[in-house]
Parts: sequence; structure tokens; C-alpha cells
Amino acid sequence: MGDSMGTDTGRKIRVLVAKPGLDGHDRGAKVVARALRDAGMEVIYTGLRQTPEQIVAAAIQEDVDVIAMSILSGAHNVLFPKVMDLLREKGVDDILVVGGGIIPDEDIPALKECGIADIFTPGTSTSETVKFIEENVKRRS
Repeated sequence: MGDSMGTDTGRKIRVLVAKPGLDGHDRGAKVVARALRDAGMEVIYTGLRQTPEQIVAAAIQEDVDVIAMSILSGAHNVLFPKVMDLLREKGVDDILVVGGGIIPDEDIPALKECGIADIFTPGTSTSETVKFIEENVKRRS
């Protein structure tokens, strides 16, 4: 596959890459953003220190198919579920949400439980992330 035309309309998969919280480092997010772009996806990068509210507003405004959040600060157990709660409050259920960064293995089940489709920790290949998004992006009519 690998064509990244994951939506029924034939348009490119649109991904919002976001850095929630107070992280000051975004090298990993930029590496992932570049890999997604190289795979043919359209990538919108929000920059550092985004609130969950800013992330959800940007995702809706940009009509994205995927939100990819990267976090290093340890606040994933608060910030990731908050994004999911805000999406539900706004009635958004067609955006695939993934997370990555420094996230302990023991925290991953609860994050998936709240609606994060998958968590990519350091060492995950970018091709694995691309493949997961292509195979799991939610189809839109």
C-alpha cells in the first residue's frame, strides 16, 4: 500500500502533530512529522506548548484525520485523556488519535482505554508509525 490516500474522498491523510504541555523539545515530533510528510501525508505541526483545547480546536479547524501527540514531560496521563474528553465533548469521533514520546509501558493500557489508538515509544521506527496510521485512519464519507 503506502499511498496515504486513506480517506474515501481520495485526498491525502491530514495529520495534526502536536506537543501538549510544557515540553521544550520537539526534535522527535519533527522527525515524525517529516516521516509522515515523506509518506505522502499532509502534516500540520502546532509547535510547542499547546493546551489540549488548542490541539482540539486546531484539529477541528484543519479537518484532520489524525492527531499525533508527542510528550516527554510525564504529563501524558493528564493531557492525552483531556484531548480525548474534549473531542468527545465536541462530538468528534472520526479522528484517529495516537501518542508518542517518553511514556512508561505501565501507563499505556490506561491511555488506550481512554481512546488513544496506539502509543509509540522511543525506538519505534517511523515506518511502523506510518503503517499504523495508514491502516487505522478512520474512513470518512
